[in-house]
Amino acid sequence: MAPIRVAFDVGPLHGHRTGIGVAVGELAAALGVRDDVALSPYLLSFRTRPAPPTRRLPLPAAAAVRLWGRLDRPRLDRFLGDVDLVHGTNYVVPPSRRPGLVSVYDAWFLVRPELASPAVARAAAVLRRRVRGGAAVVASSQATAERIREVLGTDRVDVAHLGPPARPSGPARRPSWATSLEGRPFVLALGTLERRKNLPALVAAFGAAADAVPDLALVLAGADGDDTAAVTMAMAALPPATRSRVHRPGAVDPGVKSWLLGAAGALAYPSLDEGFGFPLLEAQQAGLPIVATRAGSIPEVGGTGVELVDLDDGDALADALVRIVTDDARRDVLVAAGRANLARFSWAATAATMVHVYRRTICGQGGA
Repeated sequence: MAPIRVAFDVGPLHGHRTGIGVAVGELAAALGVRDDVALSPYLLSFRTRPAPPTRRLPLPAAAAVRLWGRLDRPRLDRFLGDVDLVHGTNYVVPPSRRPGLVSVYDAWFLVRPELASPAVARAAAVLRRRVRGGAAVVASSQATAERIREVLGTDRVDVAHLGPPARPSGPARRPSWATSLEGRPFVLALGTLERRKNLPALVAAFGAAADAVPDLALVLAGADGDDTAAVTMAMAALPPATRSRVHRPGAVDPGVKSWLLGAAGALAYPSLDEGFGFPLLEAQQAGLPIVATRAGSIPEVGGTGVELVDLDDGDALADALVRIVTDDARRDVLVAAGRANLARFSWAATAATMVHVYRRTICGQGGA
């Protein structure tokens, strides 16, 4: 059987590498070693000069997204090449005479459009229009797929779980600001300071937990985002002595992140919603117990290796933080369950599922 020829969006591999960039890179690598699919990479950006065989589409990304949210043109088939399918790997798939498939990693911006930035809102408009026009969707979790079916009114939704992020190749590196963390337990949160991450609630819960565990610290490792001001206000509400135990280093490099995962007492993941949640698997790779909210894909991806609490239950979150850093037996159970949970995820399995989704989409049968 001839390989499936797929126009594959590699835009997320250029510029700052986000979680989506990690996912697209790992998927491309896993698909690249298979003989039943042939990728034809394309890029919708004038900010970089891609090397062959990547094709740069002759339209600036911002202009394209504005147009495609209102029109089904311009079609760029002749620039995409002779392919069987077009896979938009980052929420947007170009209009085409070929079948279209679009990857959606979370549905938060669809459920809460009032919180979406203008750029995200424009991408959402393209997604809605392309789905109405017949494009299929591949989601990163069952939880996200269910939201998409409900919000976009389509049954053409398949699920391909992602694999675990690759571990940093370099050595772990303790940053100078972390000297005060040596020898004391600390709770780690990873991710941009955005509303979906619910970090003000974590700061408040830490304030309560800090009374029970006097040497406990909190590290919020992530770039500033749309909830930075709220996080700052939550910290300001803490007593000065407690506030001094909260560290906000901003975005961290792989070496520092590796050190944090190895040294922390727990990962806190109190999100309002998640489409997949790479930090869950990163923590489980590092043998780190997790406290998280029962929201979105978190129970689905984290499995039994996560201490779950209900949303909007700050007391339960504080109690779980105390328990997970003081109860060695509970920690051991969660760490063992987390390591076992990792066996459910691999990029080879993701690629195999994706090839199946490609075939179904080409046949007009996308959706489970």
